[in-house]
Amino acid sequence: MSEQTQEPGGAAPRRVVVAGAGMAGVQTAAALRERGFAGEVTLIGAEPHQPYDRPPLSKAVLLGTAESSAFDVDFEELGIELRLGCEVTGLRPGDHELDTEAGPVPYDVLVIATGAEPLRLPGAEGVPGVHLLRTLDDAERLRPVLAGRHDIVVVGAGWIGAEFATAAREAGCAVTVVEAEERPLAGVLPAEVAAPMTAWYAEAGVTLRTHARVARVEPGAVLLDDGTRLPAGAVVVGIGARPATAWLAGSGIALGPHGEVVADAHLATSLPDVYAVGDCASFPSARYGERLLVHHWDNALQGPRTVAANIVGGPEECEAYDPVPYFWSEQFGRFVQYAGHHADADRTVWRGDPAGPAWSVCWLRGGRLVALLAVGRPRDLAQGRRLIESGAALDPERAADPARPLKSATV
Repeated sequence: MSEQTQEPGGAAPRRVVVAGAGMAGVQTAAALRERGFAGEVTLIGAEPHQPYDRPPLSKAVLLGTAESSAFDVDFEELGIELRLGCEVTGLRPGDHELDTEAGPVPYDVLVIATGAEPLRLPGAEGVPGVHLLRTLDDAERLRPVLAGRHDIVVVGAGWIGAEFATAAREAGCAVTVVEAEERPLAGVLPAEVAAPMTAWYAEAGVTLRTHARVARVEPGAVLLDDGTRLPAGAVVVGIGARPATAWLAGSGIALGPHGEVVADAHLATSLPDVYAVGDCASFPSARYGERLLVHHWDNALQGPRTVAANIVGGPEECEAYDPVPYFWSEQFGRFVQYAGHHADADRTVWRGDPAGPAWSVCWLRGGRLVALLAVGRPRDLAQGRRLIESGAALDPERAADPARPLKSATV
């Protein structure tokens, strides 16, 4: 039995409804067909656009080198009903109905894939020139801003802030990044690992202001709490995201401390016949011994395969979901990749000089590789990811030699 009240599998459902038409939702619908599910599949998306991929928004779509990032999926051929421009508003599990702006939608099985929504900067609501970068419409509103080479202030030196700053510099804009913490990626990477990344901003011609909090945003300017006034033809907010689950209030579904849907090892929720996948859901990881909430593209790609398998298969075929988390970021001319989860690591091993163009960091726990960050070393990442999956132990001295393939450091 799962740790939730639902036992995955069972009688084959006649109708699966997927709430959310991003990567996780689209992949769930497609995976159901790949698994041979012959019932009805309905995919509901809040945006009016044909379902699209989000990573290109921060570069190709933003810079106008790609007009669209629509998924290459023939929904009609797959027999998937699309309901776009239709926001979900509630869930009534007792009636097996999903409430939407267009009325109730019955389901036999529901998959929640509504993703995450960006955090908004307090006090900046409604101020002209303040932007988020999460949707296709957001990117299209920002495209003429970059084309006009405005002075831009980015609030937040996380992954999305760095990626947008990179694109804005490529477009010829003057860019200032404001970060409340002492360094970029605070809370995401250890200080010693994030520290070398600070220099990337200056190298790219971006002004980085750390220990800087926004006191107020007004048309044409950002005022910091130390009295500094930064001119801003546009302000882009990248201070994080939270699961888009407010619509589940009153449904009785179990939510976690960040508002995420609490799924079990099979991605089943606390409600019968309801699964959750992608940015909106956390899951228990046996590999890492804790519950993970992963807001990255690869999780939205991999999780749907498990959901589809568990909807189509019986209890005896039930699959557990325990991936090695993975993501990448292209920023300031560098390709950054990360695999694993380093929170409980007890040793850090460097491969290469972090002041150089290519280096990696390995995190070990009990002598075994649990996470790896690679800058310009994709082979390290590929080998490291496989070593994490296999639970391989590494010799730290051999692993520290950047000239040696990482896989040769196993013991």
